[in-house]
Amino acid sequence: MASTTTAPSVDPASEVAILGRLLAGSDQALTRELATHFLRLEFSDRDKDRMNELAVRNQADELTDSEREEMFSYAKAGCLLGILQSKARKFLKVAENNKAS
Repeated sequence: MASTTTAPSVDPASEVAILGRLLAGSDQALTRELATHFLRLEFSDRDKDRMNELAVRNQADELTDSEREEMFSYAKAGCLLGILQSKARKFLKVAENNKAS
């Protein structure tokens, strides 16, 4: 039977929510070097393998509660990485446009 597990809602007081709000207003703190660094960040092969293993086992409804929490932790970290990388791409695009002007 396939799992219908859904991600828990993020508590507005959680570390993820707080960091997300912090990142949402951090354009002024970016530099070209930092933006480029964010775009180079990626999960290690070990973490990618673990995420894949958890995803496969989740589809088979075979995760323990702690493994399910670990899977959600990876998802939250990936979401935050996506926010950082999106902001970095936007920053570099604006910087390039300003340079061309």
